[in-house]
Amino acid sequence: MSKFSEIINQDKPVLVDFFAEWCGPCKMMSPILKEVKDSLGEAVSIIKIDVDKNQELAAKYQVRGVPTLLLFKNGKQIWRQSGVVQKNELLSILK
Repeated sequence: MSKFSEIINQDKPVLVDFFAEWCGPCKMMSPILKEVKDSLGEAVSIIKIDVDKNQELAAKYQVRGVPTLLLFKNGKQIWRQSGVVQKNELLSILK
């Protein structure tokens, strides 16, 4: 089992941020994700995946644009959105 599979197979929600270093909206997403993590603490895992360094993973999840956020619970994808998502929207999805 890959490390990624282990990470997304947690009981708590796991938010995966597919991003790229060169992406402007991705840079806007970073502080939002930090605020969400600060608000929810250990109740959620947030991991960032650089699509340029993890092309196979990005292809597996059909990530066509960045940022793309995927939410997993117990290894199942339960939500997906491309583009910048505001803090309040993310918090309500994660709760």
